[in-house]
Amino acid sequence: MYIAMNRFKVKLGCEQDFINIWKDRETFLDTVPGFREFNLLQSASYDDFTLFASHSTWKSKQDFINWTESEQFRKAHAGAGGKTKDIYLGPPQFEGFETVV
Repeated sequence: MYIAMNRFKVKLGCEQDFINIWKDRETFLDTVPGFREFNLLQSASYDDFTLFASHSTWKSKQDFINWTESEQFRKAHAGAGGKTKDIYLGPPQFEGFETVV
């Protein structure tokens, strides 16, 4: 199994806007081979941001790579960071993990 995560620093007061972006977008993940599950996670708030993470699980790392190179990925991310980019403190930080036990 492979776990892919992106951490997002969302400006204080913009949390619901960020959540709505994820709730309202078409991800196409249900059409991608190897996709298992997706969760959007909200963590603590700090002086100037709230930490969020997107968390997806995949059958394998190759399945995730195939997703990032797919037409579905391009469609799901079309316009990402456009008119809503001012709600973020910097770009997302990617973290990928392969299960070992």
